[in-house]
Amino acid sequence: MIVAFSISPAVGDETGGVSEAVAEAVQVVRDSGLPNETNAMFTNIEGEWDKVMAVVKQAVEVVAAKSPRVGLVLKADIRPGHTGQLTAKVERLESHLNS
Repeated sequence: MIVAFSISPAVGDETGGVSEAVAEAVQVVRDSGLPNETNAMFTNIEGEWDKVMAVVKQAVEVVAAKSPRVGLVLKADIRPGHTGQLTAKVERLESHLNS
């Protein structure tokens, strides 16, 4: 499965920024060893259901340690028997754009 998720603390720093807390969540994902990528809005992670959800939970917990309230947006592509889709989906899209 691929999960795209975004975590944000309800409380930011003195400027309203949330990047420090979000960086800690992204570090949890990177330390997981699962294939992942982060863009301006979401972090994508690929793996088996239980492993991916455990990483998302841990990422929420590190943000919750900094804020009394946490927002989580999550979208999942559940496709049993398929791996490597984090890059393969984009490659298929690009092949259509380039043809």
